[in-house]
Amino acid sequence: MKVLKRVLKWITGAILVLLLVAFLVGFIAYWRSTNDCSHTAAPANPMKAIVYCDYGVANLKLEEIEKPVPNDDQILVRVRAASVNPYDWHFVEGTPYVIRAMSVGLRKPKDTRLGVDFAGTVEAVGKNVTEFKPGDEVFGGKGGAFAEYVCPRAAGSVALKPPSVTFEQAASMNIAGITALQAVRDKGKVQPGQTVLINGASGGVGTFAVQIAKSFGADVTGVCSARNIDLVRSLGADHVIDYTKQDFTKSDQKYDVILDNVANHSLTDCRRVLKPNGVYVLIGGGGADEQGLLGGLAKALKAALLAKFVSQKMGMMMAEPSNKDLTLLADMMQSGKLKPVIDRTYKLEQVPDAIRYVEQGHARGKVVITVD
Repeated sequence: MKVLKRVLKWITGAILVLLLVAFLVGFIAYWRSTNDCSHTAAPANPMKAIVYCDYGVANLKLEEIEKPVPNDDQILVRVRAASVNPYDWHFVEGTPYVIRAMSVGLRKPKDTRLGVDFAGTVEAVGKNVTEFKPGDEVFGGKGGAFAEYVCPRAAGSVALKPPSVTFEQAASMNIAGITALQAVRDKGKVQPGQTVLINGASGGVGTFAVQIAKSFGADVTGVCSARNIDLVRSLGADHVIDYTKQDFTKSDQKYDVILDNVANHSLTDCRRVLKPNGVYVLIGGGGADEQGLLGGLAKALKAALLAKFVSQKMGMMMAEPSNKDLTLLADMMQSGKLKPVIDRTYKLEQVPDAIRYVEQGHARGKVVITVD
C-alpha cells in the first residue's frame, strides 16, 4: 500500500511539473510572439502594401515598404488586381485560435503581409526563369498580394492570363477556383450523370463549383438565398434551393456528392440526403463569429471520425497550390466554360472595408481589389 501511495504521489507530481512546464513554455512563446513592425527602416525603394502589426481589421494599414527584388527563380509582378478570400480574414483575426499556435503567431502575427490571389504584368525575371518574360500578363497566388508588387516563384502557382480575361477576373481565380476544381474532381470524383449538391452556391468557391461540376456532366443543385437564385441558375445549375424556404437536408432527393461551403447543417442531417456510397466534402469552416478555438476543424475531425464507421466518404479538403490546375482554369476561362462572378471591387487603400464585407459571409462570387 505504501509503495502504491508513493507511485501515485510521484505520478501526480510529474503531471504537475509537466503542466507547469507547458504553462511556462506557452507563456514565453506568447510574449516572444512578435513581428518586425517596430524595427522597420524607411524603404530605399518603396512600394505601397497592406500590413498589419496586430490582429484585427482595425489594425490594417496601407504603408510604404521595400519593393521586392526577384531571386534567380522568381519573377517580379506589377500587381493590377488582387482578390479577398475567407482565408485572408482568418489571418487578419487570427481565428480559429488554434492557428495562432500553428506558427501564425500567438500574440501578434509573425507575417505582417496579407493577400494571396493576384493578377498583373511581369516586369523582371530571375536569371534561371524561362517560363515567363517581361511584359507577360500572369495570375496566381503569392503571399503579400495586397501590394503593388509581388515576387512569386516562376515554377510556383503562376500561369499566363488568357487575353480575353480581365485582370480583375483572373485575380479572383486562384484560391476559390482551385478549391472548387479540386473539390469536384479530386475529392468528389464527380462523374457524368451524378447528382451534386453545392451548399453555398453563390459564394466565391460555390460559383466556380457550379460551373465546374456542370462541365463534368453532373446534374447540379445549388443552395443559396432568394436574391441569388437567378445568378446560380445563370451559372448552369439544374435546380436551385432557396434555403430560407426549404431545408435541403429534409428533402427526399439523394445526392452522389455534397460540396458544403457553409457548414450550417449537422453531419447527420447531410448524411440523410447522401447516397449510401456518396461523398460529403466539407469546404467552408463556418462564419467569422463561429471560429472559437477550432472553428471548422472541429467539424472536420468529426467527419473524419464518422467516415470510419459509415459507407459514405466524408471529410474536409484544403486546396493544394497547382500551376497545372491554374493553367487548366485559364483554358476554361478562355473557352467560356468558366466565368468569374465579381460582386464588388475596392481600391488597395480600401482593403479593410473589403475584408469586413467578406467577413459578413454574403458576398456574391468574389470581391476584388484593384491596384492603380
